[in-house]
Amino acid sequence: MSIHYRSRYSLMRAYTLIEMLIVVALLGIAGALLIPHLVHQENLTAQSAVRLIIADLSFAQSDSLANQEYRRVQFFADGSGYCIIRMTDANFDLPFDPDTAVYISDPLGVVGNAGRYIVDFRTENRFRGASIILSNFDGGNQFITYDTLGGTIMTGNLPGTGGQIQLQVQDVIYQIDVSPFTGKLTVTKL
Repeated sequence: MSIHYRSRYSLMRAYTLIEMLIVVALLGIAGALLIPHLVHQENLTAQSAVRLIIADLSFAQSDSLANQEYRRVQFFADGSGYCIIRMTDANFDLPFDPDTAVYISDPLGVVGNAGRYIVDFRTENRFRGASIILSNFDGGNQFITYDTLGGTIMTGNLPGTGGQIQLQVQDVIYQIDVSPFTGKLTVTKL
């Protein structure tokens, strides 16, 4: 009869107080680690967008060198994003026209962009709320152009004088400084 009693007892067994306290403690630790990251989501979004801009500026610079062609990163006036386009001597001084621009191909890009290298923060959920509030190069241009050696240039084929990009997500602002001639990038949180 004692065998029957043990099997019924083992089926009705519940969690002990110690086991419950351990689970609650682990959940508390996990919550303490996770909540600060969720609270500062705008900072993570801004950092992600800044990393993308830096990667794309570096890509445009290295692509100009690799293909021995001009590459221009054109920032949109409304702050929604930018695109990377191919430039020639013939269209170097012409204003940006999204309908006639020759875009660099982006095989990983958004389907709606038809393979064109366009970054639009409004269409990507991971950059929700991100906006470029300043893009100023070579004394007033909203674009930066890289020559066949990977250096920055401006109108008249003169060396570029550098510039700045400021990206904002709510109250978080980051600034990317682009050095003259070399295009070296430096990031500062404002």
